[in-house]
Amino acid sequence: MDSTFDNQLLSFMDAYSGYDQILMHEDGKDTEATYQRLMNKIFKEQIGKTMEVYADDMLVKASECADHIKNLTEAFSLLRQYRMKLNPSKCTFGVWSDRFLGYLVTQ
Repeated sequence: MDSTFDNQLLSFMDAYSGYDQILMHEDGKDTEATYQRLMNKIFKEQIGKTMEVYADDMLVKASECADHIKNLTEAFSLLRQYRMKLNPSKCTFGVWSDRFLGYLVTQ
């Protein structure tokens, strides 16, 4: 959570039916870890810089308001490329604070 400190705008996104978006064999084990590895691979260049990702919860951040749209565009481009779907009822865009992984995150 410390990496979100000093950001002017935050967007919180939740992947729709997160673990169900990965095609796996019926006997597949440890789908949560597999999903996290996939998310780490998809967002490897953004994690720690413009994004934080934990399983199907994503946070896009920007230290300058002007950069927030660019960071969101990059995140959405990757989501589209990998055909990941978001649950719009659990997404909040361009705010100064919200809950992420049970913690209140503020600028």
